[in-house]
Amino acid sequence: MRKYTFIIRLYAASICLLFVMLLPNLNLKAKENTLNSLNQDFDLNIAHLPQPQYFIMESRLHTFGPNGTSLGTDVFRLWLQYIPQKIENRIVETYSCQKFTVQLNNNKEVELPALRNWTYKFRDDTALVFGINHDKFENLTDDKGQVLSFDKTYHIYNAFIDFHAFCNVFPEPVRNGKGVQNLTKIGQEIVHAAAFSKPPTNLGGNIAEGSFFKNGRIILQFKGLSFINGKACALLGIDSGESSFKMIVRPAADMDIVSTGRSHYYGDIYKDISTGWVQKVLFWETVVTETTMPMPPHKINSVVERKIRITNVSKERFYEK
Repeated sequence: MRKYTFIIRLYAASICLLFVMLLPNLNLKAKENTLNSLNQDFDLNIAHLPQPQYFIMESRLHTFGPNGTSLGTDVFRLWLQYIPQKIENRIVETYSCQKFTVQLNNNKEVELPALRNWTYKFRDDTALVFGINHDKFENLTDDKGQVLSFDKTYHIYNAFIDFHAFCNVFPEPVRNGKGVQNLTKIGQEIVHAAAFSKPPTNLGGNIAEGSFFKNGRIILQFKGLSFINGKACALLGIDSGESSFKMIVRPAADMDIVSTGRSHYYGDIYKDISTGWVQKVLFWETVVTETTMPMPPHKINSVVERKIRITNVSKERFYEK
């Protein structure tokens, strides 16, 4: 019996020794497999599939004075649903805003009744940016009947612009120019077709001709892979470079309020490599502004930090109370 026990122990020791000897080779093989999988070509030239999607977007605007004093934080929250509609054998890109809420500084969060269940058709080939009608954002009131100031109204409108820029422009193939379709390997970057562009900034009759926002040298980078919502995602980095703007607000016929400044935005986009749908966006922007007015104090300088999070969620979470 002792003889057999000795043989078994000797055999087990031999197996352990063999495993120890092979371990470096196994680790090397695993590293090689990892490198090969990361160094392969990826196909990001996919537009999103026509499947219902549900998004929650939160925008935080933190304003600072010239000396760094905090002047308060505004929070804007958007619940936006994608509803593909088939009309005459083609898919019409339709979005529905289930609700939009605003929380100004430390005040109570309020809803905007005019935007509840508002539906619009997404388009990127019209005079309206992404097909969003400016008239919808004029004279907005909250659910308490309070009229929102023009600057708050503009941020509400701009939430929809930001959403489509980060979910429908940067992560989607570009027809004319370089875009995500040109990124095939991790680590690659390109100057995006939207670089140095001047998208329209007009919102109704309040912003005068001569207003503009000019993008800087926008870089789109394939940063790596991630796993979000149970889906394999391409991690895309976006950096706007140095952007500039001029906004001429005309509250009355004989009064112009002019704001000029610089902007730098950057962020991460997580795109599902199977369906083409964005699963998450993290976005930051710093805006430096000088506003000139015809009345005292004549000039106001400010810095605004914007932090935006867009999350692709389940239908249950989207509609939960």
